[in-house]
Amino acid sequence: MRLNPVLEGLRTYPFVRLREAREEAEARGVDVIDFGMGEPREETPPFIRRALAEALEAEPVSSYPAAAGLPEARAAIAGWVQRRFGVALEAEREIVPTLGTKEAIFSLAQVVGRRGDAVAFTVPGYPVPERGALFAGLDPVALPLTEERGWLPDLDAVPWKDLAVLWLNTPNNPTGACAPPDFLAEAAERCRAAGALLASDEAYSELWFAGDPPASALQLADRRGVIAFNTLSKRSSMPGYRAGFVAGDRDVIAALKRYRPNTGTAPQTFVQRAAVAAWGDEEHVVETRERYRAKRDLVLGALEAAGLRRAGGDASFFLWMAVDGGDDEAFCTRLLAERGIVLTPGAYLGAPGYVRVALVPSVEDCARAAALLSGSRAASR
Repeated sequence: MRLNPVLEGLRTYPFVRLREAREEAEARGVDVIDFGMGEPREETPPFIRRALAEALEAEPVSSYPAAAGLPEARAAIAGWVQRRFGVALEAEREIVPTLGTKEAIFSLAQVVGRRGDAVAFTVPGYPVPERGALFAGLDPVALPLTEERGWLPDLDAVPWKDLAVLWLNTPNNPTGACAPPDFLAEAAERCRAAGALLASDEAYSELWFAGDPPASALQLADRRGVIAFNTLSKRSSMPGYRAGFVAGDRDVIAALKRYRPNTGTAPQTFVQRAAVAAWGDEEHVVETRERYRAKRDLVLGALEAAGLRRAGGDASFFLWMAVDGGDDEAFCTRLLAERGIVLTPGAYLGAPGYVRVALVPSVEDCARAAALLSGSRAASR
């Protein structure tokens, strides 16, 4: 069998390694508290589950979903964008519902760019833009994020001459940093001048704990050459539903509508109807945000007492911590062996010397982890 050489050359997806380390510890009888995988574990609100069940019952004959999405879903997304960001989008021409956002992020390089063009992405960060570029035959170019620059990329380091797509992630996974509006505006203007696309992954936009709500690239006065991605996975605790959207530049949206029927990745109609209910409600989002705040408050001080230094921003459900001494993999290995606590080494994400803490365990497990980190005998089993 002849495998795609890109697939053969890929290193193991970092979170596979993390899962394997956790499973090995559990096989030894370690009671694990997992802050490694960034998968929400909050209960999906009951009203969303009811909306899904009702939509499923209303569809006794199942049909293939349209690649452009349900008009009701597009309208619900437009309504949310208007309320949240004060931006009026044309639902028909500027929005496409997606099967989560991972598939849409991965496949963008199939739509925008030609072989030999560059796709710039930030490191540390989500690995999917790089992998999508590789499979599409484009040239991935890493833009280092540093603490000294506030975890924002150096726009002067972007290969503008050959650029097809510049990826930003705000709030950033893993650093929690947010790109300010003036930075987004400069990035968009430089992309337009280069004939490139600014793609903004905003999956964590509804989780912040200080300052103003994170900005969106959709708020730019000129949205030519700009698209944004968002999802219900974090906002509404719906990772398994796979419900998100891409919105922005009309020409790009039109191109996506031409491309997507070829892939068959449109979200199911009953999921889109549940998404309509989710996009229309903010009360559950406020409650979710406050639960993450409570978990953050429980573990942050204990992590600092264990030898870590807070190094990131105030958004997303991640804490980004610097390791005293710099050996992040050794720190995480020791913490798993001695306390049963899983963190993600920054080296897995392209940033040695740091660790990522995903605030996804329950409030109770966060309290137990804080006690374990503090060496509390009451927490031992």
